[in-house]
Amino acid sequence: MDSSYCREAAGRDRMARRAGNIPVTRALLVSVTRKWESGMSDVSSALGVRLYPDLVERGGLAAALADTAARHRLDVGEVTAPDHGRARFTCAELASAHGVVCVGLGAQARYFMIDLRVSDEVQARGDATDLLQVAQVAAAWRAGTTLPELTAAFPFMEEMKRRPVASLQ
Repeated sequence: MDSSYCREAAGRDRMARRAGNIPVTRALLVSVTRKWESGMSDVSSALGVRLYPDLVERGGLAAALADTAARHRLDVGEVTAPDHGRARFTCAELASAHGVVCVGLGAQARYFMIDLRVSDEVQARGDATDLLQVAQVAAAWRAGTTLPELTAAFPFMEEMKRRPVASLQ
């Protein structure tokens, strides 16, 4: 008997072993791998592996932001993302009684765009280079930090100046 046949047969036997109640076959492994690669390619193409490999690995911005906040024990509340399209990987929102933190990704360079909104109006905005900075801003905003305190603590954040609306006479 040919030894290559034995190695191949042994390989088939290992593939046919059961994982729980599901028989593991080569076809099943190929199918699962293709599904995983398909999901990863959606994330990869939306985020850009070159700029955001850590976000690709974690499944997108919202998941990575929630994970970062949890690892650093920061209370940012629930982190959400849109349900469909590219934005489900590239955008995140964190709502609180104080307002909403909206986060997006830079396209040409790695940075995180942060908007602090109250009643859909941007109160402050800034760009951070580290996801931990984003989580810290979100936690401070959620905790009720005022805009002057927040911009002093995070110099990359800038309070938006209000222009008085001219009244029509």
